[in-house]
Formats: sequence, structure tokens, C-alpha cells
Amino acid sequence: MTDKVEAAAQTMIENLQKNTGKSLAEWVKIARASGFEKHGQIVKFLKTEHGFTHGFANLVAIKARETAASPKTDDDLVDNQYSGKEALRPIYEALIDAVSQFGDDVVISPKKAYVSLRRSKQFGLVQPSTKTRVDVGINLDGDVVNGRLEKSGSFNSMVSHRVRLTSLDEVNDALIGWLRQAYEQA
Repeated sequence: MTDKVEAAAQTMIENLQKNTGKSLAEWVKIARASGFEKHGQIVKFLKTEHGFTHGFANLVAIKARETAASPKTDDDLVDNQYSGKEALRPIYEALIDAVSQFGDDVVISPKKAYVSLRRSKQFGLVQPSTKTRVDVGINLDGDVVNGRLEKSGSFNSMVSHRVRLTSLDEVNDALIGWLRQAYEQA
């Protein structure tokens, strides 16, 4: 957001507190407790039941839906990625166990759709791409391609190569070696 937009949003949040005596966080709790999930329902509820203007109702509805939809922890993000894909979770766990042993500077950073593996820069990622496949993205220098190790193509522009995994036994020395090489290059 631009500085002007952020300043305007902050002013609106402060005015909400002044005008209603409750903070944005308190109104978000009230909106979520209403049981309404859709944006329009929350706006209507706040306008009719609490006398909100449309602007304030819209602000609270946006924030209430953001907090309801966004996972709270890294574990929640990973759980959401593997929801409906539970059979793939052991592949993820084996990869994270192996990568964690590379060094104290490994950063495992779950995102909404994948888990980023970083050192000083991203050296890989783990993504459950389908219900039957985990894709491991790897950043390797050069044109290394070797059977399972393929160019990333349109998979993800943040990595140079990809390995497709459908079973736990595919998490083998070759794959861990490519990830270690990427880690050492990062």
C-alpha cells in the first residue's frame, strides 16, 4: 500500500475507536461472533444492528474475513496445504527432516501454497501440487538436468529445477544431494 492509503486506513481505524468506543479488534470479534461469513452479510449486520456507516462496516467486514480466512501459525499453513492430501504429508516431513540437518541457518518458511526453504536466499521449496504429487523446487546454478531433475518451466519462477514426487521412497540420496547443493550455493 502507498503511504497515503496506509495513513487513511489508520485514521479510519482511530475514528472507529473514537466514534464507537470499541477498537477494530473488538468489532472484528463481534462481527465474527455474529455467525455471518459473507462480506455483505457482515456489512448489513453492522449497519442495522450497530448503526455503522457503510465505510466503517466495510472496514470491519474486511478485517473480520481476513482473520477468519488466514491461518494463524506455520503449522496451520502446512496443515491447510495438506488438507485432503494427507497421504503426501510423510513426503513433506521427510524432506523437512533432511533439509533441517544442512545447517543452523536453514529457514523453513511456510506460505499459503508451499513451504520456502531459505538460507541467505531461497534454495528450494516444497509444494503439494496435486492430491497425488509433491513438487520440490530447487535453485541450482547451470543446466543440470538428470532424469528426475527437470527444468522448472512454468512450475514456479522462484526456482530453476523441479523434482516430482509421488511416494516417500522417492525422497532419496539423489534428491537430498540436489537440495544440499542448492543450499550450499545459496
